[in-house]
Amino acid sequence: MAGFVASAVVTQRVFEAIPHIEDEIAYVWQARALNEGHLKVPSPPHHSSYLVPFVVDYDGERFGKYPPGWPIVLAFAILVGARAWINPLLAGLGVWLTHYLGKRFFNPIVGLLAAGLTVTSPFFLMNSGSLLSHPFGLVLSAVFALGWLEAFWTTKTEDPAENPPDSRKRWRFTVISVLALGVLLITRPMTALAVALPFVFHGLYLLLRGDRATRWRLLTFCLVAISFIGLYLLWQYLLTGNALLNPYTLWWPYDKVGFGPGFGNTPTGHTLDLAWLNTRFSLRAGSSDLFGWSSYSWVFLPFGLWASRRNIKGLLLGSVAVSLVLVYMTYWIGATLFGPRYYYEGLFSVTLISAAGITWLAGWPVRLSQNFVGYTGWRKLRPLLVTLILGVMVGINLFLYIPIRMDGMYALYDIERADQAPFETPATRSLAPALVIVHVKRWMEYGALLDLENPSLTSPFIFAWGSSPATDESLANDFPNRTVYHYYPGQAFRLYREPLPVPE
Repeated sequence: MAGFVASAVVTQRVFEAIPHIEDEIAYVWQARALNEGHLKVPSPPHHSSYLVPFVVDYDGERFGKYPPGWPIVLAFAILVGARAWINPLLAGLGVWLTHYLGKRFFNPIVGLLAAGLTVTSPFFLMNSGSLLSHPFGLVLSAVFALGWLEAFWTTKTEDPAENPPDSRKRWRFTVISVLALGVLLITRPMTALAVALPFVFHGLYLLLRGDRATRWRLLTFCLVAISFIGLYLLWQYLLTGNALLNPYTLWWPYDKVGFGPGFGNTPTGHTLDLAWLNTRFSLRAGSSDLFGWSSYSWVFLPFGLWASRRNIKGLLLGSVAVSLVLVYMTYWIGATLFGPRYYYEGLFSVTLISAAGITWLAGWPVRLSQNFVGYTGWRKLRPLLVTLILGVMVGINLFLYIPIRMDGMYALYDIERADQAPFETPATRSLAPALVIVHVKRWMEYGALLDLENPSLTSPFIFAWGSSPATDESLANDFPNRTVYHYYPGQAFRLYREPLPVPE
């Protein structure tokens, strides 16, 4: 509940429940297209004037570049009027899953601490309050990890000859795990690869050392996972006519994973030096945004790794974050605006190991098999001191770092709900249907209005980005049944039938 409430506050108070960055605008466009029954729509005439960021015009058709997983979920949320609530709900579920993973594979104290660290994380709050796909990815990653460990991990104390009910349980978790990974694959494919990678090594070990029943489950897992790869390729084929053509490259031809010329927007392409530079920059941003403790956000991780040295399942969960960092080194661009959001799906990995470190430092049991130690003398101060230090650090984050960080995210890209207000008044609505040519130099002021139009361009208002007088004049022929107006955001929110003179 705390994760849901905190994320909902950020959604409403900071981001005003509207899209700001290009990714969010494209996701909303794709979701609305799906609700209209379309994967793609015909490109409008003069399509560059009707720009939608990260929505591609290709061979006379328009479609979003992002895989279908998150747009499908977002489409359902829009359909039931819950667009602003879907990510907070998923964030709350992500916190619960983090708690459960900690309770199940460490102990209840670690689970509670990990959940608390997650809810107070600025990194968690920024992404969970947005319209991005990461909260959905976090849930899918955690469900996959939980399902895998329940399905494929057998301890030495378990009877190798499983009884039928336990066998059914393992099959059930096998299905849950592979479905979560499969949906993650058609949502964030590179993230799915990174999250799965540590478990691939465990799977290879089981193929060599596991029993016959385990091998059958692994085979089933692989076949289902491959079917999701087929779905991803089918989606690319339906959009582009080529199953191997990534829509990302139709927006930026260099937007590819790998190294060398053509990978990334530099003449030499992506290199190991650039990969290391991006990673350092992302981790530096993450060190502040993770828990709001400046460069000390990582301070408990070494202790957590030491405390988990005999907990192989815990270390496997902890390796997800490392895998994400390594895999995303192959991508030419980093992400710091919302923190290092490409690593977000491994957040449970970091919070669990950090919580284990805090628990160990306090002298509390880290594993279910451990008992509380009765300290005497000055050693009684150990848990009190750790609790005091943690309380001070969390307080600094809650009352200093988070307010400053969230204030910087308000009106992101200079987009805010007030930008849409002029087109929501009764007087303005009476002018519909209308084509509004927006005269601005940057896409942001124009992009702020795209939330008011639909992909098929049948909404009361549709918007065009004004470019040149000749092009703007020809736009009137694109929609002859609409009245054309000219809009200048700096002109007291007035609409003009004719363009204003260009200052000399």
